[in-house]
Amino acid sequence: MGCLARAVAEAVGRSGRRDFIVLAAGAMAAIGPARAQALPVIGYLGSETPARYRSRLVAFREGLTAAGYVEGRTVAVEYRWAEGQYNRLPALATELAARNVAVIVAPGGAEVALAAKSATSTIPIVFEMGGDPVALGVVSSLSQPGGNLTGVSSLSVEVSRKRVEFMREVRPDARKLAVAINPRSPTAASQLRNLQAAADALGLELAVLNASSEEEFAALFASTRDARASGLVFSSDPYFAYRSEHLAELAIRHAVPTMMQSRDFALAGGLMSYGGDFIQTHRHSGVYAGRILKGEKPAELPVQRVTKVELFINLKAAAALGLSFPPSLLNGANRVIE
Repeated sequence: MGCLARAVAEAVGRSGRRDFIVLAAGAMAAIGPARAQALPVIGYLGSETPARYRSRLVAFREGLTAAGYVEGRTVAVEYRWAEGQYNRLPALATELAARNVAVIVAPGGAEVALAAKSATSTIPIVFEMGGDPVALGVVSSLSQPGGNLTGVSSLSVEVSRKRVEFMREVRPDARKLAVAINPRSPTAASQLRNLQAAADALGLELAVLNASSEEEFAALFASTRDARASGLVFSSDPYFAYRSEHLAELAIRHAVPTMMQSRDFALAGGLMSYGGDFIQTHRHSGVYAGRILKGEKPAELPVQRVTKVELFINLKAAAALGLSFPPSLLNGANRVIE
């Protein structure tokens, strides 16, 4: 007879049913934490806050479920949030690595992936980003990542030049456009080259505006108007994307035709958005985390490329700005908001 069974038998013998119930309840309370401790643990490294990651977290958990895991039941997730202070990411990644989690999920851009990579060379890492992970030095190859990292990437960075082209279609008389760049982004230089190439091909002048904090956002719109630019195009950057609602409010207040990468911008009242489908990329990161928990190696899991890009158009914003969309754009949009 095991120790627990002997203890129960002694309790029943000494004090009857009441003591048996008390002891049984205590035994179950002791078993509960033990079961919780036995769950595999995912370390989740976020650059922002849970509120800003809300829709991404839903997609991630859907991916986990598709892989056979449910948070709190069959897997535990330990979160670390940088709350928009990206310089905190390396220390938070190191904290997760010290916890010896089974896998680290690093969604939300190159900064998060690079911070996780710097923290461990042994714990599997699943990243999610809009840039090219090979060009950024995150993995050596898309088909054979090697090492302890794999993940998901979209075309958000690659299609940044299309935003210039779309804005020109809406403003065919434009001679100058403003572009917003986050100089702290690892992809800032490559995106600026793409944006400049698109502008040159269309005979447009670019006014390059820098911003890396929310305090600088209002100046972007004021500077666009001061430069007599016909519109403002944002580069693909997680810091901008997670603040889509705030930027939409500013675009409306300053009456500046504006385009961003995230659908959240157009849904919040901004004119247009064009970028990768972040719901798919975050869902895939959950699937990959689950597959690694089941024993697959990141070195053997090719980086997933989500090639779907989506164009959202807000007709109410266009009407307020006195603009109209050509039929070709409206017909090609994934969603038209009226």
